[in-house]
Amino acid sequence: MRPFFEAMKRSYSETLALLFSQLPMYQRQGAAAYKADLSATIQLMDIAGNPENGFKSIHVAGTNGKGSVSHLLASALQEQGYKVGLYTSPHLKDFRERIRVNGEMIPESMVIQFVEHYEKKWQAIAPSFFEITVLMAFEYFNFAEVDIAIVETGMGGRLDSTNVLTPELSVITNIGLDHVQFLGDTIPKIALEKAGIIKSNVPVVIGPTSEEAYEVFRAMAKSQQSNIHFVQENDVPKFPSDLIGPYQDENLRTALLALKVFQSKGWKIEEDAVRRGFLNVKKNTGLRGRWDVLSEKPLCIADCAHNAAGFEIVLNALRKLNYHNLHFVIGMVGDKDVDAVLAMLPKEATYYFCAADIPRALPEEVLAEKAQALGLRGETFTAVKKAFEAAHLYAKPEDCIYVGGSVFVVAEVI
Repeated sequence: MRPFFEAMKRSYSETLALLFSQLPMYQRQGAAAYKADLSATIQLMDIAGNPENGFKSIHVAGTNGKGSVSHLLASALQEQGYKVGLYTSPHLKDFRERIRVNGEMIPESMVIQFVEHYEKKWQAIAPSFFEITVLMAFEYFNFAEVDIAIVETGMGGRLDSTNVLTPELSVITNIGLDHVQFLGDTIPKIALEKAGIIKSNVPVVIGPTSEEAYEVFRAMAKSQQSNIHFVQENDVPKFPSDLIGPYQDENLRTALLALKVFQSKGWKIEEDAVRRGFLNVKKNTGLRGRWDVLSEKPLCIADCAHNAAGFEIVLNALRKLNYHNLHFVIGMVGDKDVDAVLAMLPKEATYYFCAADIPRALPEEVLAEKAQALGLRGETFTAVKKAFEAAHLYAKPEDCIYVGGSVFVVAEVI
């Protein structure tokens, strides 16, 4: 394979250190890294020769479920024989999880070459970590000559860096109250931001949604002359999948409808390929952290739910499981609606309060104080690993350990 770019002066670890330390990164810093416009992204794409125009794509947004839907789509299309790019965020363990082709992460050497090629060029633009990562993904998808790329938004839609795409299909999974400080504090306001990915004459698929969001999507699609397809208005069959989380039914239906609409545009998609794809999502795409069963005795589940809408579904599922005692290893980031999540949690569980090793993490003492005020009992731990070890120490074989509250807590456990 020819080189992505020329030269390699740094190691992979040195390159990551540069990316993480020199570029504003929402994953670690939160609001300080958020940009409410696309100007820097547009400038980056211009200096790179507009790689966003070099490949076909499906663009996926939503409050919850967009990662699962993106992986489901990628897996099904891989099984059909297409060469599939996949861009998602955040990563759990390795930065390269964000950028894959047919499930394989972008090579370390190409990350190094990309940074060395562009670092001087981007300095005048002062981009964020996410903006640079989007450019890297789009460059790599062109280099790899993908047939189709599944591109997940980072936050919102209208002003998300990925929204420089004109896709073959847009998908919006669902709407909930998350990132309200950036996207608005009501369902219609957030829906309007997500609806910003709807492009002129590009069909859009909408997952299960509320009446408030429904009207917003309907109006935006009409203004863009885009055919709109609601899961609620379609008889979508249920296919089995290796994504066993109880909340995956909605994601499976959304992905199936998206594939049906995509097929109507002339793409070859066979039912057998979709069935194989749905049954082999983890193997084909490397997805982790969605109702991830880490052990059986005790039953240990790690899940990336991190807002009230996500926890409502998770808690309903936990209530249906058979276990003696519930142990909750929990850490959250400070810019989420922590109080709303804590108010939902079961008072009979034992809690292990911790903080992930990122600046955005809510200190474990603060989390515990908020939880105790709501009648939740437990202990604080200075590291996620210590909280996880303590839960395993106290849990009996017939108990259940749930690990969550933040993507970053799950990442440290996995």
